[in-house]
Amino acid sequence: MNIFRKLLCTGTILSILIASAVTQAQTSADLVQGSLDSGDRPSADAADDARRMPLEVLAFAGIEEGMTILEMEAGGGYYTEIMSRAVGANGNIIMQNPPAFDGFNGEAVQARLADNRLSNVTFTRVNFDELEAPNGSVDMVTWILGPHELWFEPGGQNLGDPEDTFSEIARVLKPGGVFLAIDHDAQADAGTAVGGTLHRIYEGVVSDLAEGAGLSLVRSSNLHSNENDSLDIGVFDPAIQGKTDKFALLYRK
Repeated sequence: MNIFRKLLCTGTILSILIASAVTQAQTSADLVQGSLDSGDRPSADAADDARRMPLEVLAFAGIEEGMTILEMEAGGGYYTEIMSRAVGANGNIIMQNPPAFDGFNGEAVQARLADNRLSNVTFTRVNFDELEAPNGSVDMVTWILGPHELWFEPGGQNLGDPEDTFSEIARVLKPGGVFLAIDHDAQADAGTAVGGTLHRIYEGVVSDLAEGAGLSLVRSSNLHSNENDSLDIGVFDPAIQGKTDKFALLYRK
């Protein structure tokens, strides 16, 4: 009888843990959906949702209210807007772009942050290996469609040493913090030079750098997979633009 009661108790605890995990997943999705449904969200952003799949991406990452998130290579702020609303007033977003990308982004960042409309967002202009955040201060680092830029040199400007960059990601993360990496996949034997030419990188390169910095893979997703992508043409080629095969990886410190 005692053994039966012990097993019953264990089963009850397991059920509670499973229910808690499901609730957390639903909470992440609800937070993102609420952000997407915001009445003053730019219409141009909403038009891009079907392609970018922000609900699925950020639910996969496990975004939570109150988080501090460092968004690497934020670009014009499409994801910044969504995450700013999702983490709420008690959360913070550090929006990072390298100075060499000023010409690519134009006035988009200034427009996004004008009139303090996203009051929990701080913008930083630094290279990838010089992240502006204290040690162990960040709950999540995101790098969406960006790791390949470590081998891209616009105007001959280096954007960051690969190993130093991943050491920086590990440095700023809290113990237990997570790193989301999404990028256009390349063929396994392509080499890193395709980062600057095709704007792709092989998933294994990112995995090696992340693990080398002490991060451990939590889960991966095929939400952006496309088996019809040959992985050997540039991501801006009309034949594949917006439809590339992408890997999605989540690491934990």
